[in-house]
Amino acid sequence: MSGEQRAFRSAGAVALVTGGGSGIGAAIATELVARGATAVVIADLDGAAAEAVAGRLRGEGGSSVVTSVQLDVADATSLRSLVGRLETEHGRLDLVCSNAGIGTGAGVDAPVAVWQRAWDINLMAHVHAADAALPGMLARGSGAFLHTCSAAGLLTIAGDAPYAVTKHAAVAFAEWLALTYGDQGITVTALCPLGVETGMLAVDDMLATRFVRGTGRVLAPDVVATSALEALEAGEMLALPQPEVAAMEQARAADRGMWLARLRRAVAALGGQAS
Repeated sequence: MSGEQRAFRSAGAVALVTGGGSGIGAAIATELVARGATAVVIADLDGAAAEAVAGRLRGEGGSSVVTSVQLDVADATSLRSLVGRLETEHGRLDLVCSNAGIGTGAGVDAPVAVWQRAWDINLMAHVHAADAALPGMLARGSGAFLHTCSAAGLLTIAGDAPYAVTKHAAVAFAEWLALTYGDQGITVTALCPLGVETGMLAVDDMLATRFVRGTGRVLAPDVVATSALEALEAGEMLALPQPEVAAMEQARAADRGMWLARLRRAVAALGGQAS
């Protein structure tokens, strides 16, 4: 199935990858280098982790210029400043892989600060990066955004209310970007995997972790990264590394009450209560 958006070429692109120090972000950076990106900038809250990934990629050779930077994507000023600096240094920024994200394991009673941190990282970081990068992209008539949104943004997740809510918002924002700028050369892909073997699934005693592992196949980050860039390069709105997510979304839309009843039974079987 081909997308309605413009196809994107990773080869020759200047790309920024946030949350690139581990997991999906590190895998996306690795795949961009393998596909011949001109420059890949790896940003992460853990600057040492970002540099470790960058150093590994530089050590493997290849033609890509790979650098790293310490960045808290929740800091809008720092994020906007980085985008501006990259445009100055490289002459353009072709692709923003807005990948940084956090889980909380919290419910409706989570402190406001927990809700706000999830909001700032899982949604507003996408907004600020797009706001900063769009003017240059629109002036050139081309550019792309790859947003890591999670299948939780299409479906839901038990055991983590802030994550479910903010990931739904992230999908909505990606759709809005595609709606608003898709005819102006901007390609937007929302990456919506189910389980991925990253640090977010490392805490086995959390209901959210058990729920995700019980919902479907858990994939390696490199498989997810390949799926994401294949979808982006085809101009697809959604990247679904587990294709069964599409059927799940259809079942949810067909009978939302039945869908939620099945989920409640699944959560009860896990010995938890959806929060």
